[in-house]
This record gives sequence, structure tokens and C-alpha cells, in this order.
Amino acid sequence: MSSKKIDTLLEKITLAKFGGGEDRIAKQHEKKKLTARERIEYFLDEGSFEEMGMLVTHRTTDFGMDKQQFYGDGVVTGYGTVNGRLVCVYAQDFTVFGGALSETHAEKICKIMDHAVKVGAPIVGLNDSGGARIQEGVRSLGGYADIFFRNVQASGVVPQISAIMGPCAGGAVYSPAMTDFTIMVQDTSYMFVTGPNVVKTVTNEEVTSEELGGASAHSTKSGVTHLTAQNDVDGLEKVKKLLSYIPQNNKSKAPSIDFQLKDEVRKQLNTIVPENANKPYDMHQVIDGIIDEASFFEIHENYADNILVGFARLGGKSIGIVANQPMSLAGVLDVDASKKAARFVRFCDAFNIPLLVLVDVPGFLPGTDQEWNGIILHGAKLLYALSEATVPRITVITRKAYGGAYDVMNSKHIGADFNYAWPTAEIAVMGAKGACEIIFRKEILAAKDPQAKLLEKEAEYAEKFANPFRAAQRGFVDEVIMPEETRRKLIRSFAMLENKEVARPDRKHGNIPL
Repeated sequence: MSSKKIDTLLEKITLAKFGGGEDRIAKQHEKKKLTARERIEYFLDEGSFEEMGMLVTHRTTDFGMDKQQFYGDGVVTGYGTVNGRLVCVYAQDFTVFGGALSETHAEKICKIMDHAVKVGAPIVGLNDSGGARIQEGVRSLGGYADIFFRNVQASGVVPQISAIMGPCAGGAVYSPAMTDFTIMVQDTSYMFVTGPNVVKTVTNEEVTSEELGGASAHSTKSGVTHLTAQNDVDGLEKVKKLLSYIPQNNKSKAPSIDFQLKDEVRKQLNTIVPENANKPYDMHQVIDGIIDEASFFEIHENYADNILVGFARLGGKSIGIVANQPMSLAGVLDVDASKKAARFVRFCDAFNIPLLVLVDVPGFLPGTDQEWNGIILHGAKLLYALSEATVPRITVITRKAYGGAYDVMNSKHIGADFNYAWPTAEIAVMGAKGACEIIFRKEILAAKDPQAKLLEKEAEYAEKFANPFRAAQRGFVDEVIMPEETRRKLIRSFAMLENKEVARPDRKHGNIPL
């Protein structure tokens, strides 16, 4: 090749990498945002990035677009490693046509997604786009559909993570919504189907982009986003941390770290649950007392906080945790909590991550609001997800396990492998007071002192049913253990279940109550 051709090629490569212009890059920095290439450079291991489609340009000639050609066409795609593990990645470049998706832009994303599925590697999308490129009309809309289709085909095959680092509006939002985890950056990212201007026109409601679809709105109200970040760097660090807990694909196991087994007794667990059954406590303390030190990575932290979900390590190995939170609504199951937990359970089951369920649940939240918003349907989602899961599943009942919620929270009856209970566990249809008011109603009303008779019957009922021993006698609880023994017991139990296999019925797929 002549020196002139080499110089021309080098010029094209330079334009492809920096074609957005230094002035536009400077503006991005003023907003404390990284460019697409800076994000990839920070995210992947140094020197590991291999780019694909660097010299691609759009094919549009309408509206003077033939005079505006940029190499890469607004998206950087390729593969590299994160902590030595292969990852496929794409990053939309807002400095090129506002990151708008064109036919060729979509083709590049589809190509890297196809490679991810072929080689069994996670796909990470760094979204920063103004939406479909309107100059291309239906071709850009078709490009979105091509991506959506691949999101579905990759679901449950390789992990899919979306980091929203700028605008994501209109049809573009459905791709992140179908991925496994979505991370949003506070103040600089937003997601919505219709923007503030359309909302005002249709409903006369005035709302800002941040209020309508910012990180705070989606992490607390809608539950669309699983994690929020302070800035781009924080967001990329959280993606890296998330990847450290999950496997490369559905045929592999999550990475483990070296661990030396000791006595593993945690005496601090003995004093967490209060003697007063109506007094709340923080389930985070129970989790921290069981898992490897500082290894809990909470998901959906700000949404439906009456239930906790997240990843942790136990004996150096990755597990998923679902736990009622007595500090919020006494740990009841409601619509949002059921959806949150069900989605997390299905991810863990799809990617071979064992599940630990910590139970302190007084039941489902009553009221017209819950009934009219479908608590029956949404509660069934969690029941379905756990019943369907074939990964190792262990339950620890720390205190209350009442009514239908006892069944739903990974009981033996729906396929849990081991169920343990602390001596403080209360397993019954309902609390002692409510049960006695029904069972002994006539006797209490006929008594000279109804209140005293109620208290007497409460004590009688509690002694008989508000403990774990009746359930243990029937085999519904495998063992009543002291809290301090929980960690040691779980490490051994999960080790025993490591090679668990379950034969599923021959079917196309089940019909989860959506």
C-alpha cells in the first residue's frame, strides 16, 4: 500500500474516532458527561477494546444528509474485557446527529448483539440518543424493531445491561426496558415515551423532563431503573460491579472468589429480632450478618422498599437475596414489592444464581387501592417465579410467616430445597389476635371480662401455633436453627445443592400472569 493511501486511511480513522468535533466534546465535558469513546475507554480494561464498524456511514441522501457524513454514524460498537471477562458493548455518540438512530446505526448495534449471543458474552448498551433519525423515516423505526427483536432473542441467554447516560425517548425506551438491568445517571439522563411538550398538549400538565422521566422518578415511582448513579463514572463503576456477580451466559456459573471456611458463627444475629413481635428491625442487619463482609449489592434500592433484592457473596460464591423488610410497611407484600421480587427471581433463575429468601411477612397489604391495582395478579407473579425457579433455593424464616404470603415466600410447598426457621419464627394463617377473634368469638363475647378472655386465648393460640415447631413436625421446616448458626448452615447447604438438576415438563413456555 502506498504512503498516500496509508495517510488517507489514518485520516479516516482519526475522523471516525473524533469526528464529532472538539468543540462538541468540550460542551459535553461542561455538562460533566463523558463522550462515547471516553465511556468505553473507562469501562473496559485498558487496551482491550476492539472496535467494529468504525468507518460506517449512513446511506441517506434526503434533506441534504448526503453532505453530512460522519464515520461510525453516531454509535461506537465493539468488544473488550472487564476485569478480564469478555463483554460486548455499544455507546451512542450524542455529538453526531444527537445520537439519533439511523438504519446503519441500528445495524451496528444488531451486529454486536448477534456476536454477544454467538460467543456467550454480556451485552452492555450505553444509551445517549435523541431518538429516531427523522430524515430516514420508517427505516430508522425499522432499525429500532430490529434491536427490540434481538433483545428478546438474547433474553435469558446472555445478560443485557442498559446504562442511560443522556436522553432516551419515544420508541427508544423499549430496548432498555427489555434488558435485565437499567442504570440511569442523575440530572443528565431521562426516559419517557412522550416528552413534556406532548404531555402539556394532551393533558395540560406542565412537567419537566427530570420530573417526568429522570433517574429519581424511575428509581422511586415507576421502578423502570434498577440503579442510579451520580455521574457517568459512577454509573460505569456500578455496571462493572454488577457484572462481577453474574455469569457470562445461561450455561455458565457466576465467578467466585477465594474463600477459606472458618467456624462462621455470627453471634450478632442472636439479638437482631426484637422480643416484641410488633417491633420492626432492619433486615439489612440480618443480611450483613449472613453474607461475606460488605458484599451485598442492592438492586432497586429506592423502589418498593418493603422488600429487598440484591446480589451478595456467601463463602466466596454469588447468590441472589430476596428479603422482606420489617422497617417498611412491616414487610408486607404489595403490588410493587411482588413485581420487584418476581423480576429479580426470574433473572437469577435464568442465569444459574442460587437464591436465598429471608422471610418476615405478615401477609399481603389489604385495601381497595391494592385490590383494584391487581394485588392478586401481581402477587401471583412472585408465586409463579419462585415455583418455576430450578436454581438452589433456601428459605430462612426469621419471624412472621403468615397466610398466603407464607406460601409465596419460597415455602417447601412450592419447591424450596431447604427451609430453616429461627426460634422466633411464627408460622400461622394469621396473627394470634385476629385468629382468636374469629375462632373464639362467641366464647369471648360470653365472658364476664371479654378483654381478659381474648388475652388468654391469644396466649393459648400463640403457644400452639406462633412458633416454628408445628411446621417442623410436619416437615414444612427442615430445621429450627439458632440465628448465629445461619451462615454456617447456608454455606454447607448451598455447597450440597451446587450440582442440583431439575427436569422440567416438555412445553414451549409457561404463561406467567403478566
